[in-house]
Amino acid sequence: MSHTCRIELDGKSHDFPVFAGTENELSIDISTLRDRTGYITLDDGYSNTGSCKSAITYIDGDKGILRYRGIPIEQLAEHSTFVETAWLVIWGRLPTEEEMERFSRRLTMNQMMHESLRNHFQGFPPNAHPMAILSAMINAMSCYEPEMMDIDDENTMEKAAARIISKVRTIAAASYKMSIGQPLMYPHPEYKYAENFLHMMFSVPYREYWPTPEVSRALNLFLILHADHEQNCSTSTVRMVASSQANMFASCAAGVCALWGPLHGGANVAVIEMLEFIRQSGMKVSEYVERVKQKDTKLRLMGFGHRVYKNFDPRSKILKAAARHRLAAASQRLRLLGGRLDALSPLATLNRGYAILRRPADGAILRRAGDAAAGDLVEALLGQGRLRCEIKAVLRADDALGFSSPRSSPGAPP
Repeated sequence: MSHTCRIELDGKSHDFPVFAGTENELSIDISTLRDRTGYITLDDGYSNTGSCKSAITYIDGDKGILRYRGIPIEQLAEHSTFVETAWLVIWGRLPTEEEMERFSRRLTMNQMMHESLRNHFQGFPPNAHPMAILSAMINAMSCYEPEMMDIDDENTMEKAAARIISKVRTIAAASYKMSIGQPLMYPHPEYKYAENFLHMMFSVPYREYWPTPEVSRALNLFLILHADHEQNCSTSTVRMVASSQANMFASCAAGVCALWGPLHGGANVAVIEMLEFIRQSGMKVSEYVERVKQKDTKLRLMGFGHRVYKNFDPRSKILKAAARHRLAAASQRLRLLGGRLDALSPLATLNRGYAILRRPADGAILRRAGDAAAGDLVEALLGQGRLRCEIKAVLRADDALGFSSPRSSPGAPP
């Protein structure tokens, strides 16, 4: 059943259609308001305005709900990959096995930058902001991808999406390498999406970085959780620029600039800077929090609170669980390594029934029978306690097998 909303202005009534969204949330279509009444609406910050009809992402900030194409983010985080999720967001459904293989192959084929594009990095200062580099390089890609300027069919759209999704990680890794003065690394054809990004970030020409499954999974999870977030600032910017029929690279570059802002993606930078400050200052986290509570301090607690999520951010719950799992796995490995080290320690050797011999005079450890002579005093270190012993005879090396007789010490009677 259709619904309408009646608005009375200047003594006249005007009916406007009401639409139900994917989760039955209601919206009033006022697109004809100005033509019919001469009025426009004022919604500062677009906090209560839907700019388009979209079935991509649903967010309920009060209940802490986030869904891509109707699938809860919790399910995607547990069972999906970033590449599969990217396909889902773009096309509205999960890919078939054949589609997944084709899209993955296109990502691999397009992960390298044009060699001339690599030279662009020499024009940036080492301390250039990575978002400035990313935006500039995405824009520059349009010069090297002329066939992607006009996208008028699904096949071209898939190719264009694969190119920009694949090359973004290469550009990001290259900007990091440039900032620390290391040579840029080429992508590895055998690595998957997240693994390749880690490889390009941390490998050097003389030493390969081998991403562990735990770290690769953590990065993959992070990318899934940030694949889309409804009509936020950067998404709206991309749509606004694209509405002029600007090419995909120019539109995405504009979105990166919007993401740069400290009230959007740049908020993550403030969190990292806060954590670095806590680490370098030597303060405990609890101490820092107490100082934040003081009215006369300039310290702030970054990363808490969200403009949309009023109850909890479902992404934070997933990341917290993943971090705990990662720390538990690392702790288990440390315990195993500790057990191996303990097994190799001298004390563990002594507790297994062996002894360490040394000369009390100089503390030297006796490693060979020839290091002692008959009549020498030695000290035997046991698992519990010590023994003071006198050497009665020195045997040859093969006497340990019980085949030989004692060797006389120098000057002893035959």
